[in-house]
Amino acid sequence: MITTEDFQTLHRFPVLWGDMDSAQHVNNLVYLRWAETVRVTYFQEVGINTAFAPGDTGAILAWQDCKYTYPMTYPDTAIVGARTLTIDADRFTMQTAIFSALHQRLAALTQQVIVPYDYARLRKAPLPESWLPGLEKLR
Repeated sequence: MITTEDFQTLHRFPVLWGDMDSAQHVNNLVYLRWAETVRVTYFQEVGINTAFAPGDTGAILAWQDCKYTYPMTYPDTAIVGARTLTIDADRFTMQTAIFSALHQRLAALTQQVIVPYDYARLRKAPLPESWLPGLEKLR
């Protein structure tokens, strides 16, 4: 079972009343926004360029999924952790887990495949060696 202890870094987001949908729980898109925000923070911690200057290799989201396991509602706090699952020559897979602070349980689990992208040539690039220490650190 995944817990907050499985993640080296955790980020907190207050659940806002407006995050809920007509079913009276947090809308599915909100979970993905939390994951996106934590993904960018994870990139910065790893040392991945998030400014996308010409000639730089950055990261691009190639695929993602989300499994919703518990419906969060207002008021609550989402606790979101990110970690590296796998590292390949041309991509890596990361995971974010979203926990309900109020209910002390997993609310959603996401996975993302991230591909290095050469923004000058507009194509996939090899995984930069400079990313490896950060990716390994956040396993």
